[in-house]
Amino acid sequence: MFIRQTRTRNTATGEGYFTYRLVRGERIAGKVRQITVLNLGRHFPFKQDDWPLLCRRIEQLLQPQDALLPIPCPDAIERAALRYVAQLIDQSPVPTPATETAPAPAPDIQEVDLNSLRQSRSRSVGVEHVALHALEQLGFIAKLTELGLNGVTRACILANIVGRMAEPGSEWATWDWLRNRSALGELLDVDFEGLSHMRLYRASDALMKHREAIEEHLFRRAQTLFQLDQTITLYDLTNTYFEGEAAGNPKARHGRSKEKRSDCPLLTLGLVLDGSGFVRRSQTFAGNVAEGSTLETMLDGLNAVPGALVVMDAGIATQANLTWLAGHGYRYLVVRRGGTREFDADQAITIETAGGEALRLQKVASEDGQEVFLYCHSSGREAKETAMLERFCQTFEAGLQKLADGLAKPRGEKRQDRLLERIGRLKEKSRGASQHYQVTLQVDDAGKVTALTWTKSTVAGTMATHPGVYCLRSNEVNWDEEKLWRTYSMLTDLESVFRSLKSELGLRPVYHSKEERSDGHLFITVLAYQCVQVLRKQLKEAEINASWTSLRNILSVQRRVTASLRHRDGRTTHVRKSTEPEPALREIYRALKISLMPGGTRKRVA
Repeated sequence: MFIRQTRTRNTATGEGYFTYRLVRGERIAGKVRQITVLNLGRHFPFKQDDWPLLCRRIEQLLQPQDALLPIPCPDAIERAALRYVAQLIDQSPVPTPATETAPAPAPDIQEVDLNSLRQSRSRSVGVEHVALHALEQLGFIAKLTELGLNGVTRACILANIVGRMAEPGSEWATWDWLRNRSALGELLDVDFEGLSHMRLYRASDALMKHREAIEEHLFRRAQTLFQLDQTITLYDLTNTYFEGEAAGNPKARHGRSKEKRSDCPLLTLGLVLDGSGFVRRSQTFAGNVAEGSTLETMLDGLNAVPGALVVMDAGIATQANLTWLAGHGYRYLVVRRGGTREFDADQAITIETAGGEALRLQKVASEDGQEVFLYCHSSGREAKETAMLERFCQTFEAGLQKLADGLAKPRGEKRQDRLLERIGRLKEKSRGASQHYQVTLQVDDAGKVTALTWTKSTVAGTMATHPGVYCLRSNEVNWDEEKLWRTYSMLTDLESVFRSLKSELGLRPVYHSKEERSDGHLFITVLAYQCVQVLRKQLKEAEINASWTSLRNILSVQRRVTASLRHRDGRTTHVRKSTEPEPALREIYRALKISLMPGGTRKRVA
């Protein structure tokens, strides 16, 4: 074999350039012909002095003789030789699988040296196989083509999403995974080892340009697949943090971190979900955004069905938002903000939660009859809140006692303004326990505090008098207590979505410094979640209810491996094939109705 440089041109632009090809000589009809074995492309990176060494190493890998005559190579040439040999094997035709009308091919029996068996280029294929199945089910690949994206960009978009499902991390980590550990390139017939990591970043940019169209398409497709009912909409926000200052991103702001990373700039993700758990719309906001200010942005133009019910937590349920929802024909079901706690056990009914806990519910209509309030009492929550209140009360009293004891010390703080400031800090840390205390300071004629005393008087309608009680608010006045509560409990499914995005699909942290790249990172994670939701929905029908982490562990055991065996006559057969699926993996494939052997079998004799 040898490498040939050929001048050619782009027929569309007329641009001339050199391309490189791996060529072998073959005698045909008495004449030696040059047969192109592999197109190495226009960006072939090696100098001409290295070409003979690269060709010799490729031939040696195809006809292994390492033990007899090893060829020392630089790392770059060794990696390139392995890559080109893999491409040569992948170019072999895939046998047509046996069907009722096309029987299995005849047995191919060869005499080989078993001691020459080598297995190489092990790559993961299980997660990649089911991820592409989910993307096809959603019509995502066809949608990218419809949007006019070219083949390489489409492949890199798919790689970003599948990589987030298989091995969550940054786009750089995904690039490393594609080149060194995954068989996704084989399934897509794309050489990811020859692509720069910048291709993944540019694919993210291209994806963001079509965000709204893609989200709309995926949700409509999910509706068709699973006959979704659009009457319930869940809305909530979460945030993730940046590694680094992200100075070039105007959305990177310090705020309250739900991962306790307030030391880092944050970025907020808002999700609107259907009641079945599929994302209808996503949006990124500044890390310090006020939750209540985001609702109109997310729901405006959503084209929800008339009278759709919106379920959200107290952080978003401002009075202005509730008024907006009612004015636009939405129903709402939210946790009430503020107000006193009430509960009349005699007027309550008892239901059982999914966890087997008894929950008591009391429904009360508003004075104007336009709303209902559902007071919910949980014995488990009561025990938790009672213990919390007791702990905060003890901490608050201990702080007051320390201040009082300090008055007797010569250098103790006695200035009234300073003591009031320290009492204020104690109240701030008490989580509301301080409202049950009246603190009195006795001051002498010189303005010095001589005594600090306090009394405890429990405030009615609070956690102290009604532990374990919370209140839901809705303008759906015709539902009974149980239906209201069970509908609101669907919001816990949204919390599990956020946990999946963060822990299973690599939402956090964000390594990018540019705004569009950070937004793209979050959007890729959302798309990966949509695929996971499709898979779990289909597997649930087969009574497979494992988490994505558990499913991923099962899928990860299947590999693509190249087995090489030497014949008696010196030739070498290379067979590229997936390993047999384990029983649990076989069950998943059959539930999804996809091939048990992704990638088929490739065979090359050299």
